Amino acid sequence: MAVRAVRGAVQPERDEAGHMDEQVGALLTAVLERNDLTADDLISIWFTATPDLHSDFPAAAARKLGFADVPLICAQELDIEGAMPRVVRVLAHIESDRPRADIAHVYLGAAAALRKDIAQ
Repeated sequence: MAVRAVRGAVQPERDEAGHMDEQVGALLTAVLERNDLTADDLISIWFTATPDLHSDFPAAAARKLGFADVPLICAQELDIEGAMPRVVRVLAHIESDRPRADIAHVYLGAAAALRKDIAQ
């Protein structure tokens, strides 16, 4: 089984804890579904959030989905002028037999504009 990385992002419409949980939960669910993964396939997940998101930790959504034994960490995204606001990004390390080229990176909603080259 190889170690692979899956990228993704979502842009919550507002900075509210419940809304962030919903949006990040949808992103994580899509990452799992589009790559035929279960929580047991996850090695670790890095989350970043833009500086304008501060109502909750994105990792809290993962815990609510039941990722109790998956190492999670949150960090703040660089505050770059002109960058898309209210974005949560994910970098998940997984175990998978899929070739790297077959990994489905997931950019939901407006966040798809961030990586048109890899968004699926």
